Amino acid sequence: MTSTAARPGRVAKLPPRERILDAAEELFQGEGIRRVGVQAIAERAETTKMAIYRHFETKDALVAEWLRILAAEYQAAFDRVEAEHPGRPREQILGLARFIADGLPGLSHRGCPFINSLAELPDHSHPARRVIEEHKARQTRRLVGMCAEAGMPDPEQVAAQITFVLEGAQVSTQNASIDRAGERLMRIVEAIVDQ
Repeated sequence: MTSTAARPGRVAKLPPRERILDAAEELFQGEGIRRVGVQAIAERAETTKMAIYRHFETKDALVAEWLRILAAEYQAAFDRVEAEHPGRPREQILGLARFIADGLPGLSHRGCPFINSLAELPDHSHPARRVIEEHKARQTRRLVGMCAEAGMPDPEQVAAQITFVLEGAQVSTQNASIDRAGERLMRIVEAIVDQ
């Protein structure tokens, strides 16, 4: 997320669709999906509601696109660790854990956007909820694949353990219940991988 001080000059240079997505990200992450109206997004993006609806049929479509972009960033983290550690699945898994651990300080204010969005979107048919579910399923498949490549006897179980730890660390950081969460996260994942 971008600092508010640098935002106005940068936003003015973005095309309308990107300004809308930038404003939506800042508002959804800071205030939540339900609390943010289309008018607030338009004002933050320095555009009009009509312009938003030209790019996104509904607010739900805008929420889904924001989450699609976030999901792509997480998938890019998988791609990076695979490229940095070809044929070394243990290091790939630890690289993913490091990606989450390094991002924890940024979650301390509002938390994980996927977890928060699920809490705000109880309707299982909501397009944004489907984006999250597909993203999480894809992440799980990739992690299971890494665990299988590492020769772990039960890759699905190990991937589940790692997922529980990664997501738990994000929630614990948000509610400030565990200190040194990133450091502890890394030690736990190392122990799981090395068991």
